[in-house]
Amino acid sequence: MEVGTAVNRAELRRYLERVSDRWPIEAAYLGGARIADERGAPAQRERGQEFVVVLVSDGYHGLPWLERVHVAGSLWDGLEMGASADVHCYTKAEFARKCATMPVVRDAVWHGLDLLADAGE
Repeated sequence: MEVGTAVNRAELRRYLERVSDRWPIEAAYLGGARIADERGAPAQRERGQEFVVVLVSDGYHGLPWLERVHVAGSLWDGLEMGASADVHCYTKAEFARKCATMPVVRDAVWHGLDLLADAGE
């Protein structure tokens, strides 16, 4: 892994706390190029987004999707993390559909970090 590509786990925990202050988070995943870097992906590839955040909460029910994403995205500290994030916010039902239809969401879940599991470390 190159120097400077490490993912700031302490800031991830703080981010999850900021989001959890607003909604009860039932699942949270972090994917993207930085996670792939940590896991040894080759440098010569299409990188895509540096960070992809997928948040799942039934607390989003009734809240417009753009509002959820705007608020959750505004809580991400791009300076601390070294890049911005592509933030996805879904209810459990929406999440099930998006995992089936959106490769970026599916990849974050299958190959990314489970932030709730990481928060317990």
